Amino acid sequence: MDRQDRTQVLARTALALMGERGVAPTPENYQLFYVFASGDNPLMSQSMAQRIATSEPFTPETLETLRTRFMGGGRLEENVQTIGAEFVDSVNAMLAQLADAKKDTVAYGRTLTAASGVLLGDQSPADLELLVTSLLGATRAMETRAKNLESELQRSSLEVTDLRAKLDDVRKEALTDPLTGIANRKALDVELARAIEQSQTRNEPMCLLMCDIDHFKAFNDSWGHQTGDQVLRLVANCLSENVKGRDTAARYGGEEFAVILRQTPLGAAVTLANQIRAHVQSKKLVKRSTGDILGTLTISVGVSQLTPEDGAAELIHRADSCLYAAKNTGRNRVVGDTDIVLPASRGAAA
Repeated sequence: MDRQDRTQVLARTALALMGERGVAPTPENYQLFYVFASGDNPLMSQSMAQRIATSEPFTPETLETLRTRFMGGGRLEENVQTIGAEFVDSVNAMLAQLADAKKDTVAYGRTLTAASGVLLGDQSPADLELLVTSLLGATRAMETRAKNLESELQRSSLEVTDLRAKLDDVRKEALTDPLTGIANRKALDVELARAIEQSQTRNEPMCLLMCDIDHFKAFNDSWGHQTGDQVLRLVANCLSENVKGRDTAARYGGEEFAVILRQTPLGAAVTLANQIRAHVQSKKLVKRSTGDILGTLTISVGVSQLTPEDGAAELIHRADSCLYAAKNTGRNRVVGDTDIVLPASRGAAA
């Protein structure tokens, strides 16, 4: 099936599901059900599938919760548009102030030119006194306008600075996974490209870890998606606690995570991966609502080291192959890219 055919099938599926569940056919709701039908967001698909299986209604509140939890991009786009409009307003106001100041300066210049022409002629003392009084008035008015302009420009500058800070916050939010608080896939792609370029330029070692939570689907099925979210946050915290400031821990997608290790050879990366694995295994998973201990959590990790020929895709592919070799050989273990000969299959169970 080509891309266009698949798109049409997904569109029909999404609309049919919305009709069956009595969901209003708005663009926002359609986007939600289209992504569900595509399976591109596994956690969202699991949450919606469970609701459909148990015939739970998709109320407006439920739909908004799903969008906020799994598809925060719309809110980010709205924030960017709002801040952008405010930024344009501030700049336009500043330009208008400068235009008015230019007009005032031109008018003052004409006054001075006219005064200099008068001074070249024969003037009585009374006329000179009147001219001086007029020039003093024009100069004082110009000083007042200059002070007002300075005050207005200072206020506009503060507004622009504040908007710049807001845009920076939005940028950070756009690069952060809303559930776990660590970097998201977009941020990982950006940082990985930078790390590869730096490693190859400086001839420094660099490694990538790909981590996957063992039996994650079983946690969701047995204890519900809120517990699944708790598991994801716990693993993210373990990653953050074990990486240096120059390194990047990110949620790759679903229950899969990645860690970029700059200036790190394979042996040290494998050691760190085992440290993270042991850290995760040492945690007690407790259901917050009941206090029940749910058991031990484990992860499998694949490690690849950058070679001179690698791009991001090759580095990820080898780390991914190592990850699934770890899962295929028992889980709760670390496999480096010198430990396997044949590529591992993604057919391993989660």
